[in-house]
Amino acid sequence: MTDWLFQVESPLGFTVRCTTNYWTFIVSEKHPALTGKEQDVQRVLSEPNEVRRSNKDSNVLLFYGMSGIRWLCVVVRKENGAGFVITAYLTDTKKTGEPIWTRSK
Repeated sequence: MTDWLFQVESPLGFTVRCTTNYWTFIVSEKHPALTGKEQDVQRVLSEPNEVRRSNKDSNVLLFYGMSGIRWLCVVVRKENGAGFVITAYLTDTKKTGEPIWTRSK
């Protein structure tokens, strides 16, 4: 049985998942600034401001939403109809990439 920290339905019609162990790796090794921001990550996945397709890999999507005064980017790989979190980070600017979904005003 997989130990999912969360499974979130995205507005693009697929579920994005992240295990507890992988989230621990993200916040301990990659981006400690995201410690305690699990709820923000889930919100960005379910209610993003914008989703862009990566310029480097067409199966990778970048979900953007605000967290305080900065953008929170959650990077997701979509395979076989489901997605999983690759990483997440805070940023001042969005990466280039093809916008594929934007929240309605």
